[in-house]
Amino acid sequence: MYRTALRNVLAHKGRLLMTALAVMLGTAFVAGTMVFSDTFGKAMRDSNSKSYSDVAVQVVDNSAGATASAREKSEKSPATLTDATVQQLAALPGAASARGVVSGFTGVADKDGTLIGQAWSAKGGNFAPGPDGKDTRYPMVEGQGPKTAKEIALDRKTADKAGYKVGDTVRVGSNGPVVEAKLTGVFTTDDPVVNTGGTLTLFDRATAQQLLLEPGRYSGIVLTAKPGTTQDALLSQVDEKLKPGQQIEVRTGEQLKAEEERMIARGTDSMRTMLLAFAAISLFVGIFIIANTFTMLVAQRTKELALLRAIGASRKQVTRSVLVEALAIGTVSALAGLVAGVGIGAGMQSLIASLDDGMPTGSLVVKPLTVAVTLVVGVLVTVLSALMPAMRASRIAPVAAMSSGDQPASQKSLVVRNVIGSLLAAGGMALVAFGAAKGNSDGRIPVAIGAVLAVLGVFILLPLLSRPVIALVGPVLGRLFGMPGKLARQNAVRNPRRTAATAAALTIGMTLVTGLTVIGASVSDTLDRAVTSSMKADFLVSAANGMSLSDKVPGEIAKAPGVTASSPLTTVYWELNGTSKAITGLNADTFDKLVSVELKSGSVAAVGKGQLLVDEDVAKKLGVTTGSTMNVTFPDETTGTLTVGGVYTKGGLLGPVMLANSEIVKHEPQPYLNNVLVKGADGESDSLKQSLKSATGANPVIEVKSKQDVRDDFSQIITFALNMMYGLLAMSVIVAILGVINTLAMSVFERKREIGMLRAIGLDRGGIKRMVRLESVVISVFGAGIGVLLGAFMAWAINGTLKSNLQGLTTVLPFGQLLIFLVLAGLVGLVAAFWPARRASKLDILASIKTD
Repeated sequence: MYRTALRNVLAHKGRLLMTALAVMLGTAFVAGTMVFSDTFGKAMRDSNSKSYSDVAVQVVDNSAGATASAREKSEKSPATLTDATVQQLAALPGAASARGVVSGFTGVADKDGTLIGQAWSAKGGNFAPGPDGKDTRYPMVEGQGPKTAKEIALDRKTADKAGYKVGDTVRVGSNGPVVEAKLTGVFTTDDPVVNTGGTLTLFDRATAQQLLLEPGRYSGIVLTAKPGTTQDALLSQVDEKLKPGQQIEVRTGEQLKAEEERMIARGTDSMRTMLLAFAAISLFVGIFIIANTFTMLVAQRTKELALLRAIGASRKQVTRSVLVEALAIGTVSALAGLVAGVGIGAGMQSLIASLDDGMPTGSLVVKPLTVAVTLVVGVLVTVLSALMPAMRASRIAPVAAMSSGDQPASQKSLVVRNVIGSLLAAGGMALVAFGAAKGNSDGRIPVAIGAVLAVLGVFILLPLLSRPVIALVGPVLGRLFGMPGKLARQNAVRNPRRTAATAAALTIGMTLVTGLTVIGASVSDTLDRAVTSSMKADFLVSAANGMSLSDKVPGEIAKAPGVTASSPLTTVYWELNGTSKAITGLNADTFDKLVSVELKSGSVAAVGKGQLLVDEDVAKKLGVTTGSTMNVTFPDETTGTLTVGGVYTKGGLLGPVMLANSEIVKHEPQPYLNNVLVKGADGESDSLKQSLKSATGANPVIEVKSKQDVRDDFSQIITFALNMMYGLLAMSVIVAILGVINTLAMSVFERKREIGMLRAIGLDRGGIKRMVRLESVVISVFGAGIGVLLGAFMAWAINGTLKSNLQGLTTVLPFGQLLIFLVLAGLVGLVAAFWPARRASKLDILASIKTD
C-alpha cells in the first residue's frame, strides 16, 4: 500500500504541483518571518551591546526638554539636575566620576535645507571634554569638539551622508529658530541613535543647555563606579542622596542594557507575531486547496481504490495510503519552503538595509527551532487537510465504486452541513451585532468571537449560497457570451462543494482586505472631520516629530508678514474635581478667529473671562454644566476653582477641556506647546506659508501645514498601514490563485468526455476556452463578493467597538475601491484559467469521447 501511495504521487505530478506550491508558499512565509526576525533581533542586540559600557548608574530627569510629554511637564518634579547635583553625586563614596548629560531633539539640514534622516531619530547633546580636551564618549576622527555657541560636531555617518567637511557651515534646528554653526569636528560613537540611522549633533555644554533645556540644567547624569564598588551599591547611594520620584529615574547600566534588550525583543516579537499571523492566513487558504485537491484525486481514483478494497485492502490501509501521499507532498513542500524562506529572510534584511543604511545588519540566523517549526507546520497542514478526503476514500463500497467514477455527496450530508453553517453564521452575527451595539471596548471580545463563528458559518454555507448567487448572473452570461456563458454558469454550480472550496480561498483574502479598507476609510474620514472641522486657521505650525515647540516660536510667527491672528496651542494636565484632565490653551483674543466650536450651551466669550469650556463627555463624567464651578489642583500644588463657561461637542484638535493661555501661565509658566495656529490677511496662500517658514529661520524640523496638509498626513499614515497589510495579504491571494488553477485543471480532466462531445456537436476551441474562463471568473467573483460583504459587516462591527475611543466614528464604504476589488477578482479568475482553458481547447475530440 505504501508503494502504491508513492507511485500515485509520482503518477500525478502535474495535478499535485499546485498543492505543493500552496504548502511551499505558506511555509516559506513562516520560515522567512522567523529567519528575518531572528537575524534582525541579533543585529540590533549586537549593535546596542556597547551602549552602556561606560555607565555604572544613570540619573534621568523625564520632565526636562522638548521630549518631555505634556503630562510630564505638568507634574511636579521633585528635583532638577544641575551642576550642584553633579557635584553631590561625584562626591559619593562609590562614585569615580559624574558627568552631566544634555540630550534633546536636534535636526540637521543638508546643503539643500532638507532634514537628514527622520525627525524621531534626530538627537543633540553636549560635548563634555576632560582635562585633556577629549570626550571619551565621542572620539574625534577629524577636527575637535565644539567650544563656543557657533560651533558643533557631527557623527561621521551624518557628515558623510550630507557631504559636510570640517569648516563647513551647518544649519541645525531643535524646536525653535534655526541655528547656523561651524562644523569643528567629526566623531565616531556607539550611541544607539546613530547605530540605528539617526543623527547626533554635539554642542558645547552651555549652548546645549540653552537650546535643548534651560541654562544650568541637565537631562541626565552618568556616574562611573570606583573599583570594588558594584553598580547596585552605587545605585543605593544615589537613591539615598536624591530620593528619586516619578520624574527622576535612577538605574544601573546593567538595568539599562537589560531594558533595551527587552525592548528589542518585544519589538521583534511583535513584528514576528504580525508576520506569522499573515503566514497563518496563507496556510489557512492552502487548507482549502489541499483538501479540494485530494477530494478530486480520490474521486478520480474511485475504481482504483475499489479494486484495492476488492483484493483485500482494509479501510485503514486505504486511508493510510492517501495520508502517505499527503505526508510525502507535505515533507517535500516544507523542505522547499524552508529553503525559500531563508531566501525571503535574506531579502527582507537587504530591503531594510537599502531603505535605511543606518539600520544594523548581520549574518543570517537560522535556528533549529525555525527548521523544526517550518517542517512540522508544512507536514501537519498537508496531512490534516487530506484527512477528510482519506476517510471518505475508505468508505467507498467496492462494488458501487467500480460501477461509477464518482460518488456524489448524499443529500443528508448537505442538509447537516447547511444546518450547522446556518447556526454558526446566525449565532456569530448576532454576537457581533451585540458587541457592536455596546459602542465601547467591552464589545470587542463578543465581536471577536462572533466574527470567527460568522466566518466559519459562511464558509460552511458557501455550497448552499453558490447556486442562488451564481444563478443571478446566468442570464447576463447567456446574453453576452451565448452558449459558452450558459455552460460556464452550469459548470460553476454543478459541484457546489468544489465551487465553495475554490471560492473560499478568495473569500478569506477579500474579507480581510475589505475589512481593513473599510476601517481605514472610516477612521480617515472621522479624523479628517474631527481635525479640520474645528480649524478656522489657515496654517498649523508644529515640530516634525510632534514634540513641544520652543516658546520663542509663537512670538516670531506673530511678527511674520501677512499674519493677522495667531495663537499657541498648548497642553497641560491639571486635576479637575480630583480627576487629571488634559487642558488645551489658546489665546482668548484670537480664539474665535482660529477655531470653531460647536457649543451645546454657554458662549465662547467665556474663554476671555478666564472660564473653562468642557466637552460633553467631561461634563457628563464630572457632573458639571454651564455655570458650575470645579475644584482645581495646579502643578505648583496650589488649589483654586474655575467656572465652566460652556459645553461643546467632543472631537477635533481642541481636546476635552479648553482655557485661555493667560490663565494657564499663571500656574504653569512653560506649558507644553503643541502647535501654533495662524490666520492670514489673504487667507491660505503660498506667500504666507513662505513667510511662516522664514519666521522660524527655515528650520527643517518645523512644519507649516495647511488644512489639506493635515488631511494628507492622516491619510498617508492610514494608506501606508493599508498598503503594508495588502502586501502581506498578497501571499494568500497568490495561494488562492493556485487553488483556482488547480480546481479548473482537475475539472477539465473530469469533463474530458463532455468537452469532446461539445466539440463534436460544433463548439469550437474558442468557445471551449471562453467556457472555462467564464467559469473561473464566475467562481472568483462569487468568492470575492461574499468576502466583500463579510468584510464590510466585520468592519462595521469593529467600528462599533471603537466609538468610545474615536468620537463621531461612522462606517464609510468606499464603493469605488470595493468595485475595484471585485474587478481584480475577475481578472484573477481570468488569469488563473489561462492554462486550464488552453488545455481543454486542445483535447482531441475522438480520444476525449472514448475516455472511460
